[in-house]
Amino acid sequence: MIDHFKPDLFDFLNDLKRNNTREWFQANKERYRRDVQEPMLEFISAFAEPLSEISPSFVANPKPSGGSMFRIYRDVRFSRDKSPYKTHAAAQFRHREGRDVHAPGFYLHLEPGRVFMGAGLWHPDGATLAAIRSAMVDDPEGWRRASDGLSLGGESLKRAPRGFDPDHPLIEDLKRKDLVCFADSDEAAACAPGFVDVFAAHCRSASDFMRFLTEAVGLEY
Repeated sequence: MIDHFKPDLFDFLNDLKRNNTREWFQANKERYRRDVQEPMLEFISAFAEPLSEISPSFVANPKPSGGSMFRIYRDVRFSRDKSPYKTHAAAQFRHREGRDVHAPGFYLHLEPGRVFMGAGLWHPDGATLAAIRSAMVDDPEGWRRASDGLSLGGESLKRAPRGFDPDHPLIEDLKRKDLVCFADSDEAAACAPGFVDVFAAHCRSASDFMRFLTEAVGLEY
């Protein structure tokens, strides 16, 4: 079994957190490519086969730009924090019809002290949320089966969404603004041989959840 990630990845991200400037990053860009970008792209390539077995509708794209790996550069246009770089590495394996981060997808997050795996829809638009909420109401047992045993997270409304019964048995799920599940891991596990299989197992365990969400928004799973 291959260990795609090494402690060097987390060492680089720790150093970047302490030196989050363009000057430092440019001086260490080759280190970023060697210790962060290349291992992540190799992991993405390795995940393509198990992902196709989970669902052929989701994509593992190992291109260094425009693929499954997120850019290291932060969008600082609307942020008070003007730090130019993210201090984590991440990849999203989104639906082939997805155009951005808000599409259905599986997710991997690597950060010093915070490693986790996720699946679902993050910050979907209003029409997408309405379709999912309607699917929950139309098939409550299907939703319960799909989400059973998963650790759901993300943001929620404080009140029932407009048009939905505040006393509905699924009201807490209907109030969700994010439809995502998470599984925590750690740096040691991420750097161990076979982590791609661990990640695949998490994605497989979330397959019914992803199927429900994907089909609720009119896409093929």
